[in-house]
Amino acid sequence: MPITVNALLNLKAPRLLLHIALALTLNCSLSALAAAPETNNPELITLTVEPGLWDLTELYSDTASWEEEKAKIPEQFTSLEECRGKLGSSAKRLARCLTINADIYRNLARLYTYSFLNKDTDLGNSQAREQHALIENLMTRYEESSSFIAPELLAVGKHRLEKFMNADTFVRGKNSLEDYDFYIRNILRQSPHVLSENEEKLLASAGSPLATAAETYSILTNAEIPWPELTLPDGESITLNPAAYTRYRSNPSRELRKEVFDNFFGSYQNYAQTLAVTLEGQVKAHIFEAKARNYPSALERALAADNIPKQVYLSLVSTVNENLGSLHRYLALRAKLMAIEDPGYYDVYPPVSAIDKPYTVQASQQILMLALAPLGGDYQHIQQQAAMQDWMHIYPMQGKRSGAYMMGAAYDVHPYLLLNHNDNFESLSTYAHEWGHAMHSLLANQAQPFVKAEYATFIAEIASTSHEVLLMNYLQKNARNKEEKLFYLLQELQSLRGTFFRQTQFAEFELAIHQRVEAGEALSADRLNTLYGDLLKRYYGHGEGVMNIDHKYTVEWAYIPHFYRNFYVYQYATSISAAYYLMEKVQQGGEAERDNYLSILRAGGSDYPYDILKKAGVDMASSEVYAAVIRRFEQVMDEIEALSL
Repeated sequence: MPITVNALLNLKAPRLLLHIALALTLNCSLSALAAAPETNNPELITLTVEPGLWDLTELYSDTASWEEEKAKIPEQFTSLEECRGKLGSSAKRLARCLTINADIYRNLARLYTYSFLNKDTDLGNSQAREQHALIENLMTRYEESSSFIAPELLAVGKHRLEKFMNADTFVRGKNSLEDYDFYIRNILRQSPHVLSENEEKLLASAGSPLATAAETYSILTNAEIPWPELTLPDGESITLNPAAYTRYRSNPSRELRKEVFDNFFGSYQNYAQTLAVTLEGQVKAHIFEAKARNYPSALERALAADNIPKQVYLSLVSTVNENLGSLHRYLALRAKLMAIEDPGYYDVYPPVSAIDKPYTVQASQQILMLALAPLGGDYQHIQQQAAMQDWMHIYPMQGKRSGAYMMGAAYDVHPYLLLNHNDNFESLSTYAHEWGHAMHSLLANQAQPFVKAEYATFIAEIASTSHEVLLMNYLQKNARNKEEKLFYLLQELQSLRGTFFRQTQFAEFELAIHQRVEAGEALSADRLNTLYGDLLKRYYGHGEGVMNIDHKYTVEWAYIPHFYRNFYVYQYATSISAAYYLMEKVQQGGEAERDNYLSILRAGGSDYPYDILKKAGVDMASSEVYAAVIRRFEQVMDEIEALSL
């Protein structure tokens, strides 16, 4: 996942899952990195990764210098406050004030990056956590300090602002509005949904109580539900919490998997009524905010932030539903390969095959570089040279945050990547994924100024998923034997099941529960179990005899935290669809198709994400894009059947 700068004037602190815009500050520039001659076979490099730690001195030489820069922020708030009431006085004054605003956030983002990375390498370090909390407080102060800008720009009016932006006297530079044209027009677009100053303050003050349902859910599921104890076949006793469920749901033993599912979801069933109240409360909060801002529905309010047409969401859901036969075919093929005659929902996760092959970080980099050949020698060279820098924290360590991400909020430095590389296939895939985010950021920052560099969530996963698509194609084509190729093909299918079909199932459920509350219905636990259970059975072919869905597992809705994030999860499915659609064209085409794809990465946040993709020939409101995933899904199954059946 990427962590990036938030859109100016819509700050809630750099958020996980948005990928970014960063300048490359090596000893050479980004243009120098790309200066190598075009080649499809760049020389393989040997990474120097021990001890695999990033160099934070490129952000600040030490904590004292970080403290020194942090101390300057309050004075910058004062400069911004002097702009209040003066944005419409002249184009020059407006440009100066917007630059002050952008510079404050730019500085905060760099401070935030340093404290965030420091904290995540040692979560037990109280001083690092306190330092990060101080920056989060400053982020909140920034949001409050800059809140006058949008209402004041709307008060200035479209006519005067257009006159400012079209003035012939403007030249590109510090006091120009050229960099802020999209920002200003985006605020004007949302004018019907911006309230009066007092109403905006009231709605802002309601933010904390409106978040209560999500906070209650988090505390209940992470700290207060008493998870059951489970005895493993070897006699070991474990606490079956969410982390243990994720680990043991893929165990080779069917008996153990069923026991894991029964006990884990049984715990949620014990708290289903309370969890139904928290979810209904969150849905009501989304609907309240939509009504307060004059949107016809919660979905349209959520999509409006990035100007995404409603048809995108509807096309995704309808196209997947029309092609559920492909998912059913996969589930049946999977059961056949596993020699399971009566597959149940607890058979979804275990791998069908395995290979005993290590993937060191050096091997991961070399494989990735070769896999990226369809994107051109320049692209390979930039990624290769960037991987040689001290930008990664590679290996697991005591106290280090788990998982992986790309932090791209420090525009004037470069991306940082947190990994927990375990020399396995998952680590290889994660390595490729996070470097996709980093490359997106590098290219966006090279092409865009700071205020247009950060890209929207809607396209944030395209580059990372494209890396994974190219990686899988390379591995499959270069497999040493049939068993290895089968492993890679099955890994791709399982990834598509989880990211394309499963996330769309979540999106359909999320839409259904919002529509029912908007229609005046209530969401009891029984009602949610029925809604989710019907979807689960339809997607997994329960009625067709493809996979049995036990009623006990229909409470899975209570396990999914994404439902508290206001129509967020569908973007996983749209991103993987766009990636497959684009990589299909890149691999079948030539330089034009490659440049077309790279134009999306270079666009950053200079336009609405839907429009960026549409200009590149990708209409996310069309079923054609989602059909590319189905084609690949069917093609992989054809290959598996030819190899194994």
